[in-house]
Amino acid sequence: MPQIIHFLLLPGFSAIGFISALEPLRVANRFQGPSYSWQVLSLDGGAVQASNGMSVNADAALTAAGPGGVLLIVAGFDPLACYGPALQHALRRLDRDGVILGGIDTGAVVLAEAGLLDGHRATVHWEALEAFKENYPNLQATQELFEIDRRRITCAGGTASIDLMLDLIAQAHGSELAVQVSEQFVLGRIRQRQDHQRMQIASRYGISNKKLVKVIGEMERNTEQPLNTQVLAEVVQVTRRQLERLFRLHLDDTPSGFYLRLRLDKARQLLRQTDMSVLEVAVACGFESASYFTRCYRARYQRCPREDRLARVV
Repeated sequence: MPQIIHFLLLPGFSAIGFISALEPLRVANRFQGPSYSWQVLSLDGGAVQASNGMSVNADAALTAAGPGGVLLIVAGFDPLACYGPALQHALRRLDRDGVILGGIDTGAVVLAEAGLLDGHRATVHWEALEAFKENYPNLQATQELFEIDRRRITCAGGTASIDLMLDLIAQAHGSELAVQVSEQFVLGRIRQRQDHQRMQIASRYGISNKKLVKVIGEMERNTEQPLNTQVLAEVVQVTRRQLERLFRLHLDDTPSGFYLRLRLDKARQLLRQTDMSVLEVAVACGFESASYFTRCYRARYQRCPREDRLARVV
């Protein structure tokens, strides 16, 4: 019997995340079918609009999902917009019925909100990762392309959905079939779950200096308790003046200015994706006072943190 995979599409879902998960199943059936069957679900059985405006017809409502198989929740920018007691109850029922539950893009947020990821490794799209960590401390949030932990499957979405499905296909039917499917999508290689979601630092900032790359990595890992420039210089065994020269030469910036922008970018993500207070966000991003945080924020984004949060809601 083919394995059944249900896709629960939530309003505003990521179209590329959904299609990238579905198409490998179709191609797998072409070479070794029928290996999979699938069903598109929505909360009420009606059509669902993706974040790009495309509308997808559902085969049935969520209540049609029965025991066994896999349910993958596909979400987008606001995964909890339609979350409520009914959805929570349905997901917990499916869990009791032995259904493997998963999330694509920010679909993991829905599972976490229902308490179904506690004690599990899980991932989401990198843009939502910091908020995911802050909101759900009872799970182990990672920045992998995808995670498969017992009866939970989570994926960063986008083209990482292809990598997830290729991994599942290889587990169920062997690596040869996974390679055949991969080649149909003209992929240069099959990425492993440990591959980075984002470009490496060198590619992201267009730099090749190894010392500079290492310092930026330290900055990204230490946003809550920022390291001073002297400590960063010692990490790569250069003087403070040499480090400042590297930043000026390659990034036309100072170490402290670059570091500040990293922390403010993280702060903006937390403001837009969590219910943390402005003070809590400030502390999480290494600012000692809300007033200083607000001044820095306004200078970078031309609006204060509260205005930015209200703009998102509107």
